[in-house]
Formats: sequence, C-alpha cells, structure tokens
Amino acid sequence: MYRRFVLLIATAAFSAVAADVRIVEEIAAKVNGDIITRGELKESQKELQNELVSQGIKGPDLDSKLKQANADALRDKIDELLLVQASKNANPPINVDAQISKWIADWQVQARISDPDKFAEFVRQQYGVTLEDLKQRRKNEMLAQRVIGQEVGSRIAIPEGDMKKYYEEHKADFVRQEEVFLSQILISTDGKTPEQAAEAEKKAKDLVSRARQGEKFSDLASANSDDPETARNGGYLGTAYKRGDLRKEIADLVFAQKRGYVSDPIKIATPPGFLILKVEEKHEAGQATFEEVKDEIQQILAGPKMMPRVREFLTKLRQEAFLEIREGYLDSGAAPGKDTSWHDVAQIKPQTTTKEEVAAQRRKKFLGIIPHGRVGPAEPKGEPAAQPAPAAPPAPAAQPATNAQPPETPVKK
Repeated sequence: MYRRFVLLIATAAFSAVAADVRIVEEIAAKVNGDIITRGELKESQKELQNELVSQGIKGPDLDSKLKQANADALRDKIDELLLVQASKNANPPINVDAQISKWIADWQVQARISDPDKFAEFVRQQYGVTLEDLKQRRKNEMLAQRVIGQEVGSRIAIPEGDMKKYYEEHKADFVRQEEVFLSQILISTDGKTPEQAAEAEKKAKDLVSRARQGEKFSDLASANSDDPETARNGGYLGTAYKRGDLRKEIADLVFAQKRGYVSDPIKIATPPGFLILKVEEKHEAGQATFEEVKDEIQQILAGPKMMPRVREFLTKLRQEAFLEIREGYLDSGAAPGKDTSWHDVAQIKPQTTTKEEVAAQRRKKFLGIIPHGRVGPAEPKGEPAAQPAPAAPPAPAAQPATNAQPPETPVKK
C-alpha cells in the first residue's frame, strides 16, 4: 500500500488517553483483504494537482479537471486494488519483480548514481516519496497493465485490413530516425602491466567467443564487466544512440550490423581497456514497414474499445468482491445492485486507533468485517487474472523523468 497520511485525534472520548493515542487513519473503504484510507485519497488528489500545474493547466480548466478527478478518486483506488488482487489470484500468480529490478537499474544508469543509498536519496528529493513507495506504485501499475492486457486486451481483435488502412493513412507517423540500442562489456587495463593487459585482451576474446556460441551476453556482462554501472544492468546502456552520439569508428561498426551482433574486442584509451559491444536493436532511417509497426497500430486502434470493456471487467470484480464503503465516500464505478454499506460491529474497536495499531494493520493487512457480525479475515475473491494497465491512481511514468542525463559511456564521442 502507499504510504499512509495521518489525522490528529480531537475527540473528547479519547481525551483521557491523549498521551497514548496520537495519530490515526480514517478507513474510507475495505476491498477484500485491503483498505483504502482518507490519506491515500488526499495524496492522490495532491499529486494530480501538482502534475496538472506542471503541465501549465490553470484557472477554470484546472478546477474542472480536479473536480472530476476528485469525484473519481475512490473509484480509481478501488480499481487498482481489485486489479492487483486479481494478479495475485491468477494461476500462476503474476510476478513483475524482474521488470521492476530492470526499471530501477535502467534509471540508475541514466542518473549515473551507482550507490543504492545515494540513489534512494535522489528519488526522495526528486519525488518526495521513498524509493520503496515508488517501486510499489510502479509494481501495482505493471500488475494492473498485465491483468487488463490478458483479461481485456487479448480479447479485442482488430482486423488486419483495418490496421493496414490506418497505416496507409498515417504513414508520416511511422518515419524513424536511424538509431541503435547497445550493451557492452568493459575489460579494463587501467594500471595494469603489459603482461596483465595481454591477459585482459585474452579474457575479452574468450568472452566474445562464449557470447557468439550462445551464452547470454547479459550474464557475461554482469559477471565480468569492469564498468559497475552497466554490469548491474547486464551491460545494457539504457538509451538509443544516433550516429552523431558515437565515435565515428564505433558508429560505422554497429550501424553496419544486424540485431544480435557481438563485436570483437575494441581497444579504447578512455578508460583504458577492451570494449565488447552487442547490438540489441536497430532502427533503420526512413519509413517503417507495416510489419514493424503492426503491434503499435493494433494498440492504437484497440484503445477506444478498451475502456468500456475495462469498466465491464472492473464491475464484474466489484460484484464478486467483499466491498464496504464508509458513509461520506462515493465509488463512481459502483456495480449496480451491489450492497457496499459500511458495517460497524459493537465488538470491534473504534476506527480511531493508535499509530502503532495502524502500522500493525499495514503489516498484516486489514481483517475485514464479515456481514452478519462474524469477525474474521476477508479472503480476496477477485477473479483469477493475468496482468494489468494503470487504470488506477496517478503513478510515475514507466521511466520517471529525471534531471540526470544518460551516463557517458566508453562508446560515446
């Protein structure tokens, strides 16, 4: 769950224990085994406002967008929880941990911050949240994308004739610049004797041979590269390069090769050593063919059909979920006929509670109140699914924009 905001207690009923009861969360909704708090809704609204202001939106237009977003705030939070729960109920459960690790590694490379603690502080300063919070947000977003993709997107068929027609009518949108995506292994000779430098060259040649014989380049880079920033990411340099970005001899080499090409060791002076490059992907300059952009066009044409079906799917998840909404809060995506009234049971502690109890709830998850007065854990009932798209609250973009420029690499000018 996202970090919790807190409210000061100001009720006479608890005045006698004010020293022990200090900060609380108001629960706005219970969704299967999870909760949504008032603080989370306020946080989402604040983030959206900051995003809109940064885009230059102001005045009546800003007020209108914020009003609509506020009306849908609880709906979006419930959507997100249902989709994440569905990803856990899938068979097998959906796991995006590897993608999250790569996302963070790519970002570290671009930010040129290899130290984990310094990178975490960089994230906190840039976004005002902890790295763990940001990772969890991105994870929930990716899980939601996968579920929606599997449960909704995969069921939307776009005739190939329609895609070709769109391609012919929008060819100008699919003109590419020449660019290449690279991975590298650096075997350093810095400070080494001539004999040691010869051994380094021999090691580099051996690695090239192993890569060409089928060993994974990323594994070889992680285990052998002397560039720690890119080694952590399997050697991937994390950005697209145009010819002008690279030294001429390097550009002439990689732009003449096909995807998957692994170079011979290249002797370089700064830093001193031997560089091995792999062409991960290459885009030719000029008009992209229909086959090259077919998947992109399919996504474009499926978009208008997606949202109604996504809402149908989310309504189905609501109908099958244990869902209670506190009086004063509104789910604008409510399922027709679904009873989501709030049940307070006399034996249950008041919702006003200590900060320590709230923290314990976060660790154990909320024990839902079962209708008819029986108390026990509410097991998620979400439909087994696969994996989603961010139809949830505002979350950072797939690759958060940072002030840091992509790192200098040995292959650059």
